[in-house]
Amino acid sequence: MGAGGVRSAGAVLFAAALGCGAASSSGTPTAGTDAAVRGANGGTQSIPYVFVVAMENENISEVYGDVAGAPYINLTLIPAYARATDFVDQFSAGVPSEPHYVWLEAGTNAFADHTFTTDKAPSATNSTASTAHLATQLAGAGLSWTAYEEGLDAGTGACPISGSGFYAPKHNPFVFFQDVAGNPPAETAPGCAAHMKPLTALSADLDAGAMAPYVFITPDLCHDMHGADGCPAGDVIKAGDDWLRSNLPPLLDFANANAGVVFVVWDEGDASGHLPFLALGPGVKSGYAGSRTYTHSSVLKTVEELLGLPILPAVSAAEDLSDLFGPGAIPAAN
Repeated sequence: MGAGGVRSAGAVLFAAALGCGAASSSGTPTAGTDAAVRGANGGTQSIPYVFVVAMENENISEVYGDVAGAPYINLTLIPAYARATDFVDQFSAGVPSEPHYVWLEAGTNAFADHTFTTDKAPSATNSTASTAHLATQLAGAGLSWTAYEEGLDAGTGACPISGSGFYAPKHNPFVFFQDVAGNPPAETAPGCAAHMKPLTALSADLDAGAMAPYVFITPDLCHDMHGADGCPAGDVIKAGDDWLRSNLPPLLDFANANAGVVFVVWDEGDASGHLPFLALGPGVKSGYAGSRTYTHSSVLKTVEELLGLPILPAVSAAEDLSDLFGPGAIPAAN
């Protein structure tokens, strides 16, 4: 379907993409037809587009079943797609956002030169020289990636290592890695700036079919269910659900037409440590509640599997998300 975001004839394209590839509605080649979409070591992408949408600070019990606060999630997305019922935070309660986001990128927050434990902005002392992370894997495989960050402006820099307005670098994992953002991280780092776009650019890129294989999307502090001083008054869950209702349908239309997948992930909750997680797209099980235990490592490992990348040692033992997908959607790890 269209703006409703429910699965469509894209399910047929999904099946085709598992074989010899498919074409988007704009005629742009997708999976399996070009060396540029080959994974490392010759691995082939099984799903050519992976979107990760990062939400904030809510437990599973605060989202699932809250029809008044999250009607789009509960009445549109959950009946049509798959969700996890045992997605657990790998950290204990009280660990802030930044280590969670770094974990989504690298499968750990602890590196030989630095351990991330705070929400401080990137700097010479709050960054890592490690190359064992997803963006570096993608570059090594000849695959592009883009981060669409809501709230980028002149104050954040082209490489947005500085907070401005309701944009917070603690929710942008890439800027903490020196091979992306520079050593020390710098607002003018060209390799970083080339991958960063304001969220306002997403609509036109979707319309043009100009999507990277891996896309990371961060709503600002008023729209990610986090809330911040100065945000409009009201229910933060409702604000996030309204943002998803406005922004997910074009992503889902693209995913359904091009055999892609959208993961909606939350970073942390309260002491219970159980988080919502949604897998959306033509290849996932419809209306499915998966009970296997997942962590943020599961998301990273699955992204690597879907894009034909080697599995980072940090996440090799993690449960992948294959139970949320139809048969054959996720290939064996390289």
